[in-house]
Amino acid sequence: MTDRDEATQNPERRTAFADLIRRRRSELNLSLDAFAARAVDPATGTVVKRGWIFRLETGEPVKSPEYEELCALAAAADLPVEALQDAAGSQFHGRDPLRSGTGSAVSVAYVRKLDRLPEEQRAKLLAFIDSIVPPEEEQTG
Repeated sequence: MTDRDEATQNPERRTAFADLIRRRRSELNLSLDAFAARAVDPATGTVVKRGWIFRLETGEPVKSPEYEELCALAAAADLPVEALQDAAGSQFHGRDPLRSGTGSAVSVAYVRKLDRLPEEQRAKLLAFIDSIVPPEEEQTG
């Protein structure tokens, strides 16, 4: 079974993307119709339809969104596309971001099954990754 199959076969386990969209729509106090009307990629004009958003939020099977669709949903949610990429990677591909650093010197490693690790093991994993490839220094100037 591939990572994608694992994430698809266990939808109740991987809902980061659906949860993010549902939560953000609620925070913005937007109806499904109003949110869908905003779901247009400003660069390409790609639209995410109401039905797809509805199926996502209700846990029905949906196709993993393409980059332009993520941009459209980022516009609707008023979030950076990277936040949606991380959540989609977790839900649809079984890859979770492990972040190190702050500000402009943030490093991200995508790790399979990261959500199953206790916090202490996550910290050890990050320290191991940093020992192999040290975090970038913040550039001043």
